[in-house]
Amino acid sequence: MKPKKTLSNWLTTRYQLIIRNEENFAEKTSLGFTYSKVILFSVILFTGLFVMSLFLSKTILAKWFDPKHEQMVLNQQLLDLSNKVDSLAIEIEQKEQFIANFQRVLSGDTSNFKDPAEMLKGEGQTLTKPTDLNATASDSSFRKEFEKSDLSLITLANVKYRDLQETFFYSPLSGFVSDPYDASKGHMGVDVVAKANEPVKCIADGTVIFSSWTQDSGYVIMIQHRGNLISAYKHNAQLMKKVGTFVNGGEIISIVGNSGELTNGPHLHFELWYNGNSLNPEEFVTF
Repeated sequence: MKPKKTLSNWLTTRYQLIIRNEENFAEKTSLGFTYSKVILFSVILFTGLFVMSLFLSKTILAKWFDPKHEQMVLNQQLLDLSNKVDSLAIEIEQKEQFIANFQRVLSGDTSNFKDPAEMLKGEGQTLTKPTDLNATASDSSFRKEFEKSDLSLITLANVKYRDLQETFFYSPLSGFVSDPYDASKGHMGVDVVAKANEPVKCIADGTVIFSSWTQDSGYVIMIQHRGNLISAYKHNAQLMKKVGTFVNGGEIISIVGNSGELTNGPHLHFELWYNGNSLNPEEFVTF
């Protein structure tokens, strides 16, 4: 009676696979194996094929057969386009604000600037008046002495424009100021007289935003600098830069002239505008 084979014996029994030539039965190769090795190899092969199939179904094959993948791609593209449209809308709004500022600068109009109290009322807020304190005689005398001293020159405006005062500006023209800045008289810049055909230089790095002829100011060139600072050069004889051109500080942008109706001789009318407000150029630039 033959002994009964157990599962362990069946798995560990060694077999040999011999490959022979069909014509002369010459042995070509042989391969030894057991059923346990065959099962182990089959499991590894099946697991590898399963993992590779799962990976392909989530990547390459998903582009071909999964409709959700195409919808996700389209949604991402729509999101990117929406972000681009929003950014373009913001840029257009900023450019429109710049253009409005340029038009006010060219016309010398400052009447459109809102009072802080009115702006707060529009936002549902109100400005409260300071408490009226009864000043003593010593307080009044101290205030008068303070107003006469040099410390009174330190105003909120100086603090506001401190960044500009610490910035180095090139002189646009070497000459003498014949007519200083006086906003009360509507003179929003300074008139600098120099020799004929003198070159006018850019005060700082920036981009040309206006370069054309105007009836009152003749040939005008305006440059946008960083920090919402705009410099304007009027009554030129010739303009050397076009709109959209980037210029470096100290680079020649025009030639001194006598163009326009509001002029009585060769000179440069130079203006500085910061956040839509006119500045006294002599506080920042040396002529």
